[in-house]
Amino acid sequence: MQDYKDYLSKYPDEEGRFGGYGGAYLPPELEKPFREITEAYFSLRWSDKFLTELRHIRRHYQGRPTPVYHAARLSEYAGGAQIYLKREDLNHTGAHKLNHCMGEALLARHMGKRKLIAETGAGQHGVALATAAACFGLECEIHMGEVDIEKEAPNVSRMKLLGAAVVPVSFGLRTLKEAVDSAFQAYLADYENSIYCIGSVVGPHPFPLMVRDFQHVVGVESREQFREMTGTDPHAVCACVGGGSNAMGIFSGFLDTAAELYGVEPLGRGEKTGEHAATMSYGREGIIHGFKCYLLQDGEGNPAPVYSCASGLDYPGVGPEHSFLKDEGRVRYVTADDRQAIDAFHRLCRLEGIIPALESAHAVSYALELAREKPHGAILVNLSGRGDKDLDYVLDHYGCGDG
Repeated sequence: MQDYKDYLSKYPDEEGRFGGYGGAYLPPELEKPFREITEAYFSLRWSDKFLTELRHIRRHYQGRPTPVYHAARLSEYAGGAQIYLKREDLNHTGAHKLNHCMGEALLARHMGKRKLIAETGAGQHGVALATAAACFGLECEIHMGEVDIEKEAPNVSRMKLLGAAVVPVSFGLRTLKEAVDSAFQAYLADYENSIYCIGSVVGPHPFPLMVRDFQHVVGVESREQFREMTGTDPHAVCACVGGGSNAMGIFSGFLDTAAELYGVEPLGRGEKTGEHAATMSYGREGIIHGFKCYLLQDGEGNPAPVYSCASGLDYPGVGPEHSFLKDEGRVRYVTADDRQAIDAFHRLCRLEGIIPALESAHAVSYALELAREKPHGAILVNLSGRGDKDLDYVLDHYGCGDG
């Protein structure tokens, strides 16, 4: 296994590749706008002015740093290793997404763009980008599948209140993949005035790098906070994985430690194609939305239909860096199904007074399982978002739990 001390400076390479994954597979008409984004980001990436602005925003607008919390009652319930939570649900807008949205909006302002365009699944990226647009005085257009609009009505209302135009996507499965397709088409039609703000560590170069850079703050804070609390590093770090931005954020702080890293994917209703979105467990190498990664595919090599109770995880692809780290063996990718995630959702509500996002509940579920297997030690979970958006869906389909 390679030495991870200088990993972040080595990957991706100049072409945006993490080993055999990543890159930029673009139609000719998108090559120029993406080159413009790449050049702008690399000119600002180490700019003192840009970074000073970003640090000011994180501290005085987002409310960072978010705390690390010892979930003592949840740990007692598990009966093994101690569980700690990185409270990204306390970040402004209620999730980790604002970490990269504020960075992308700041980049757009430096580039002289007037409009932000993006997709959203669970709505957290959409809310965060609409928030960033309002903060910077920019227009915002969010593309969202009709299925997710119905499931995540509170977030749709929040986006509209913040001034964003929400564009319903009515083709295909009407979920996250189709929202990405729709947003790309809108960006292509107006790239001179707008910037496409991808919502995860996916897409063509430079977005997997850029989003990881902006989310790296989660890993840096977590490592410092955990060491201050315990004097050492956690034995394991867990995070949910759809596209994988929250996971890469926290993993990036621990790649060069002895901590075991676990990416938790949604097994949904089971192993049958179309019943889950567990890309690492059941996918194979493929290209989607301009980059190469592990990909769930049908018999003809097209992206397969996917499902999860968590709208932010139902994507057939995954970040190229996750694909690379799987092959390297540095991160272990595991699964939690709907029922396990819902049980963890209710447990965290009742035992800690914290209502998690369904996405985050997948990571909590696996942490409970892992804690039972380990009689000692500590597990750090990235609680990537709060569950306000999921309340109606959970109550309608699963009730309040068994207490």
